[in-house]
This record gives sequence, C-alpha cells and structure tokens, in this order.
Amino acid sequence: MKLIGVDVGGTFTDLIITDSDTQQTEIHKVPTTPEDPSIGATAGIVELCERSGITPGLVDHVFHGTTIATNAVLEHDGALTGMITSEGYRDIIHIGRHQRPENYSIMQDIPWQSRPLVRRRHRKTVHERLTPPSGEVLVPLDEKAVRRAAREFKQAGVEAIAICFLFSYLEPKHEQRAREIVLEEYPEVFVATSARVAPQFREFERFTTASMNAFIGPKVRNYVQRFGGRLNEAGLSADLHIMGSNGGVATAQTVAELPVVTLLSGPAAGVLGGAWAAGLSDRKRLITFDVGGTSADIGIVEDGQYSEATARDTWIGGYPILVAMIDIGTIGAGGGSIAYVDAGGGFKVGPQSSGARPGPACYGHGGTEPTVTDANLALGRLDPDNFLGGSMSLNKVAAEKVIDGLAEQLGLERFEAAEGVLTIMNSNMANAIRAKTVQKGIDPRTFSLVAFGGAGPLHGAEVANLLGIPEVVVPAHPGITSAAGLLTTDLKYDQIKTEFQVKGAVDLAKINRDFNTLSAELLEQFISDGLTENEVEQLRFGDLRYVGQGYELRVPVPSGKVDETALEKVWQAFHELHELEYGHFFVDSPIEIVNIRLTGVGTMPKIANPSAPASENLDAALVKKATSVFRIEGKLQSFETIFYNRAKLPSEIEIFGPAVILQKDTTTVVPPGWSAKQDKGANLILTKG
Repeated sequence: MKLIGVDVGGTFTDLIITDSDTQQTEIHKVPTTPEDPSIGATAGIVELCERSGITPGLVDHVFHGTTIATNAVLEHDGALTGMITSEGYRDIIHIGRHQRPENYSIMQDIPWQSRPLVRRRHRKTVHERLTPPSGEVLVPLDEKAVRRAAREFKQAGVEAIAICFLFSYLEPKHEQRAREIVLEEYPEVFVATSARVAPQFREFERFTTASMNAFIGPKVRNYVQRFGGRLNEAGLSADLHIMGSNGGVATAQTVAELPVVTLLSGPAAGVLGGAWAAGLSDRKRLITFDVGGTSADIGIVEDGQYSEATARDTWIGGYPILVAMIDIGTIGAGGGSIAYVDAGGGFKVGPQSSGARPGPACYGHGGTEPTVTDANLALGRLDPDNFLGGSMSLNKVAAEKVIDGLAEQLGLERFEAAEGVLTIMNSNMANAIRAKTVQKGIDPRTFSLVAFGGAGPLHGAEVANLLGIPEVVVPAHPGITSAAGLLTTDLKYDQIKTEFQVKGAVDLAKINRDFNTLSAELLEQFISDGLTENEVEQLRFGDLRYVGQGYELRVPVPSGKVDETALEKVWQAFHELHELEYGHFFVDSPIEIVNIRLTGVGTMPKIANPSAPASENLDAALVKKATSVFRIEGKLQSFETIFYNRAKLPSEIEIFGPAVILQKDTTTVVPPGWSAKQDKGANLILTKG
C-alpha cells in the first residue's frame, strides 16, 4: 500500500511517501504557495512520485495537514456570516462570560467583540423554545421568521449561516428544521447548526464554535474541493483524508461540513509524528518541539499518550472552541521570525515572520529584515551550500548585511547581535515549554525533548539546556515529522451528549440509552466512510466535576453496560484525576456527570519504520570543517566545527560538539559540551556532558 503525507506550513510544504510493501520511504520539501496552498502541495506530490518511481495512480491514500482554517481565524479572513438564534439571545456571542482574557486590564482586546465572527446586523432572532432537561417543545419554531431571515441574508450577500438555538443540545429538531428552511430559500449558502458542531451546554462557547464553523466553512470547503480536483488532474485517484485537531483524520467530505475540527490540523500531526519517532527509541515521556518557519508548537506526551485540551483551554485566536483538541501551545517563533528594535529600544524577535515570500534575506528572494535563519547562518551554524540537501543555496553575504544593520541599531558587533537573536528566540521557546509543564506541576527535567520541524533541531539542545532537560531526540526526518505523523494516525470521530446527572441519583437506563445512540451515530459515520463495524474501536468517557465547580475533568468509562460497579470505578477515577490536577480531592462531595463522550477509531494504514544506517565509518560522513560561534559561560567563542552528512552517520558512535549534522530537511546543531549518537531507531540522541 502506498501512502502520501503532505503538511502545509507557513514557509515550506513537507511531503513523505511510504510503500508498505517495499518498506521504502522518500521525503520532499517544496515552497508553500500562499495564494493557494493546494498548488504547491499537488506539485510537490507529483515531484515526490517521480523521485520515488511511483505512478501517481497507484497511490492509495493522501493524508493532509492544513492551516487553511487556522489562518482564516488568525487573519480574520472568513466568510460574511449570519446567525439565526432564539429570541433574546442575539448578543450572546458578543457578551460572552464575566471572565476576560486579562481580568485587570481596561485596555485589553476582546476578540469576539473587536473582531466579531458575526456582525450584529447579521444576527436574526426567531421565536422558539425547548425546555430542559428533556428538550420538550415549549414554543414551536416560527418557520415564517426563519424563512424571512434566510431571504434577508441572501439579499445581503451573506455566505454562511450559523443556526444556534438555546437548548438544541438537548433536542436538535428545531435547528434541523431551520436548516432545511434556509436551504430551501438559499441552496448555495453554507449552513452550520450548533447541535451538529458542538452538542453540549455553555451557549456562549457553543454559539461561538458554530459561528466559527460557518465563518471558515466556505473557504475550507472550497480549498478541499480544489485540492481534490488538482489531485485528480494529476492522475491521483487516492482517498483524501484531512488531519483533525483531535489527533485523527477525517474524510474530505466530513471536513467540508465541519471545518472547525481542523483548526490544529498541522500541529496535531506534529505531536503524533514526534511521539511515533521517539517511540522507536523507547522514549515515552516527551515534550514535542515543532519549530517551523513561522511558529513553534509544543505538546506533552506521557507514557505514549498525548494530553487533550479541556473546555477551559480550547482557544483559537482568542475565541473559545468546543471541539476535541490535542493540548498544544503555539508561539510566533520560527526560522523566519524577524528580529527588530521596538519603539522603546527593546530587542525583540517575532512573532512577525518573513513567511515563504520573501523569506529570510539569505534566501535571496528580496528579504531585507534580519531573521533567525540569517542569524544562524551568520554564526556558522548552517552550511550555505547544503541547504535542503543542496537543492537550495543560502546567501551568507545577504545574511551578514541584515545582521550588521541590526547590530548597528543595538550598538553591538555582528556576532553579538546574531547570538542575541538566538538567545531571545530560545528563551521565548523555553518559556512556552514552561507554560505547558512547570506552570502545570510537570517537571520538564523528567522528559525528553523531541526536536523537529525545519528549525527545531537547530535550537533543541540550547532550549533543553535552559530547561534542564537531559536529552534531545531528533527524528530520522525531522523537517517532515508532521507529514510523517499524518501516516501514523487513524480515522477518528467524536460524539458528545450533555447529561447533568449527580451521584446518588443517576439514571442508568438513560446513560446506557444515550451511549447506544452515540454509538449508532458513530458507526453510521464510519460505515459511510467505507469501514465495517469490526474495524472500529469505540472508547467511552465522561466529563465530571464536583457539584458547583465551573469546569470538568475527563475520565474513562468502562466498556459494556454501565451499572453501579462501573459507576464506582468512574467516581474513583475522577477523585484520582482531581488530585493529580489540583493536588486534592473531596471524597464526600457529590459528583456530577456533565457530559458523556464516545470516540470512534477506525484503523488506517501506517508509515513504514525508518531503517538505521548501515555505515560503520564516521569519516565517510565528514562533509567539511568550518568556524562556528557559540556563547560559553557568558562569552562568545569561535570553535572549529565538524559538519557531518547524517545519511552516512553510523549507528551507536558518539559525536562530540561542537558539530553540525546536515540532512535534506533540517540541520542539527550539537553545541560545545553536548554529544550526539544515532541509535538503532534511526533517531539522533543528543545529551549534555
């Protein structure tokens, strides 16, 4: 079986092809085409097939990680969106909650107010009301009002509509009927219902999530259709699957309907790829460190399991989102991050990036601002003749020129300014890791740092040094680890239903009935995707809290019929998780089951494991010797540095820093005082001392 993974980043599009029959894997990188990422992605796939000698028509699956949805949110470049909601709730998505992003600031930016997903003039209300807890009809849906709103939206040029009724998470029939009416009047519009997107309580978050789905819907749907069309034109008939934020892939059809599930598409694939690669070396406690051209993404993996974001943590671009997501921290720090002096004279790096075009000055595409990549080149940590495996040359003179301009502003020498850029960059990334570890009671010193992405291995050892992390794992193909991660996952869908049942008064019949309903809905989805019931594994969870708490913790629910014995295991698991999360638990306090969840996993074909190099001669890997600059004990020092070709590095032979290890998709820096060794899992293991 032949599989292709393609991950579109801000600067480069990363590709990998694997043949499960021959166990052969080939990688490729091409510049991202910002005007339409599907152009560069398709061209890269065709080139990759040619390089590997595989006819495009023989490819079975294409797995894709995309930033289309994320960029639409961050750039606020979505569709003109309308909303139909219950009478009296027009302003829910403006008011929000009493919490604010910055509780004590009077000058703060509140995204849902300053950059509304739906402008107030495009929010229409209709009479309807269901009553909790059963969802019985109190006020019938005013169908004429819905029809009138649809006509007004069509006349106003609205491109997408979110239908958000107050208690639709209990019973979706009013939203479903409203959707039917809207499509009768306006067939070409994109319609999202809150009960389909996020069927759970908390109307502000649910309405916002549905609005977000509508806001990005037309752009994502059009992109998926264009990409599928380009693949067909290129001779590929392969199934297209898109990476979701939950760590699984979904079909193109599902993503076109629910694009909000792809908001962390690329970063999620990176966490999976990092965990897969480190697992080949038996590392299970990991901090994944994915640094590309524009951003750095951080994930936590414990005992081989990645952590998932809770309802209080799922924010994208400042908006709360109620969909399943891997817990990932992102900052604007990458190889293209621009170094500058701000209005107050401060030395800053990022979050602004030079992007794919013009890119860093050393790319020779017209960049005129100093970037992290320029600083690395000026310090001798990159080989200008061996970038992207020699397919691209770097202009060191241009890099030194922009670094000199920065140095003049700061009153520093060239190397001081360049090293200062890296120090700030590394500190920013170390602080982002602290936010995901130390601030949550996790000791990063007990983890391995998995450094990947185009720039991760350049900075991994120095960032680990700042945090006291003992080792750095660099995968076999670090620059395309996110693309590889796409080929390690499975088809995955989530279902949820709000329960509100308290310990001591649990309606077991209802919980079992609701689990069975969710299971049937999941199976229907998988069967429509071409899988059978035997190919699907279902995992059950509950969102629990002590009565009166504001947020929940997710605990597993045993398979089979839910009875008192099963519930006792759930209560105990909640106490244990609460103590782990907060340092205490209350054995006598009543516990509330807020939601039940069902996750379905359908097995997909996987990537072949990389093979360890056969060479036993370190001299064969020698490329050149050159001078590199590092800061040691506060002083800049020049060192003779050996540059190696990773493809020729033997296994289990230690290399002592300073050294630079070259490969097509990235460069690994081994600083003075560190050593590196390529193990049998084809990973580079960097250790200090």
